[in-house]
Amino acid sequence: MQGSINSSKALVTTKVGIGISLVLVVLKAASGYIGHSYALIADATETGADVISSLLLLYALRLAMKPADTEHPYGHGKAEPLAAVIISVFLVGAAGWIAWHAWGYIHIPHRLPQPFTLGVLAFVIAVKETLYRYVMRVGKELNSQAVQADAYHHRADVITSVTA
Repeated sequence: MQGSINSSKALVTTKVGIGISLVLVVLKAASGYIGHSYALIADATETGADVISSLLLLYALRLAMKPADTEHPYGHGKAEPLAAVIISVFLVGAAGWIAWHAWGYIHIPHRLPQPFTLGVLAFVIAVKETLYRYVMRVGKELNSQAVQADAYHHRADVITSVTA
């Protein structure tokens, strides 16, 4: 990723993703709690993990934009692909955490979720799929592995919402 226009576009894309994800965390958690949907609460947890990884991406993008200095004569551009690797590992870890807790809740009787939680999930799926496509398009346009990895987090949210 080169140039301030591309860098600022990646920063804006990441900030948009963080903002939307924060709103969805609150919506999912509140709807899950009120609607007795543990799947929706788990989905909120996964989206919260997305926010953390997106904040990491935001930091890495800002670091990658720094010019070369005496300690880094070739610049700070390696921060971005390193962030992509860390985000990918974080995604796998979040999936494992959710699976671990889901396994523990399988044998515990729960109240049936309220019907409105399905509408919340449908809305979340539409928003996150749209966000995935937007972030992926920007990631490919900028040839940014880190932005594309962030897009996959949004796609993972779509998948967890569908399974919820």
